[in-house]
Amino acid sequence: MRLAAVAAPLLLILFAGCLSVKTDPIEVKPIHITVDVNVKVDKALKDFFGDMDRKSSGS
Repeated sequence: MRLAAVAAPLLLILFAGCLSVKTDPIEVKPIHITVDVNVKVDKALKDFFGDMDRKSSGS
């Protein structure tokens, strides 16, 4: 009984080196992102913040 308790873990350790695991390669693909810029909103924001900058520099 005692011999089996010692021999079983030793056999598992010896045969653990024989195991092999196969993994599939990871495929990396490019990501395409389309960005739509709304020019009207951009111009309105520039006008708004430009007005704020002029007010703050005029004080």
